[in-house]
Amino acid sequence: MNAHDTTRRSLLGGAAALGIASLTLDGTARAATARPGPRAKRRFDGRSVLITGATSGIGEATAKAFAAEGARVGFCGRRVSWGRRVEQEIRAAGGEATYVRADVREADQVRAFVDRVAERHGGIDVAFNNAGIGSAKLPHDLTVEEWDDVQSTNVRGVFLALKYEVAHMLKAGRGVIICTSSSAAERARPNGAAYTASKRAVQGIVKSAALAYGPRGIRVNAILPGTTDTPFVRPPGIPDADWAAYKKAFGPLNVDGLQRMAEPEEIARAVVSLATDDFSYMTGTSVSVDGGVMAGREMIRPGGM
Repeated sequence: MNAHDTTRRSLLGGAAALGIASLTLDGTARAATARPGPRAKRRFDGRSVLITGATSGIGEATAKAFAAEGARVGFCGRRVSWGRRVEQEIRAAGGEATYVRADVREADQVRAFVDRVAERHGGIDVAFNNAGIGSAKLPHDLTVEEWDDVQSTNVRGVFLALKYEVAHMLKAGRGVIICTSSSAAERARPNGAAYTASKRAVQGIVKSAALAYGPRGIRVNAILPGTTDTPFVRPPGIPDADWAAYKKAFGPLNVDGLQRMAEPEEIARAVVSLATDDFSYMTGTSVSVDGGVMAGREMIRPGGM
């Protein structure tokens, strides 16, 4: 065999090894026999993930992201029809999900939800305490009932979820808890007293819990999303074209870095990543995923601060 034939056979063999079509020695086409390799291991195969407030927005996107990574997802929310829709969409995509109606303000409902997920999935490996509501009123316009509802949902809800999740994680000697705070915890607005207070409180819970349970193998962190395109911020009934125009104007005026709103899938990917062992030495921390809002906090603008 001459050098030309040797080189040609080598190239043909390399093509077949890569599973691509090659040519026979007489120039006719031949499809290589590709050997399917083993499926790549997903980051949460066989692991149990619990999420509060996952019937829409960031919670929904995160439930779907964890399920796509192989997790068995149990999630709650108050809107039954929305919860069933998310559950069905995850299952239709080949994932595993269980929706449970629960109000995070109610201790008995939170405990029942957490216990049900733990029993069904053999424990809780990761918890994402995400349920929350907003408020946009000046302090003197807030009713006492409105203030209490924000604190009860955003603070009491995180406390209750963490309280009952930890009981299961302590038995296993490990776990990851991520709680949703907000960039508003660090950058207040005149009409955000109730919301900012609640999200600062979440950070306080996270820091204390990280110290309490770190020695027992449980990591606790907070994520601080910037403004995200979800039903949480989009006024009901606004036409798509009007909302798109608003978003286009919003970015440059409010997000100094990336100059746009976040998409819920972007926040979800950050949560999933923080829950992996890639961040095994991170606890008690608040992680900003805000497109550069905090980076521009001290920027001096033309005409003043």
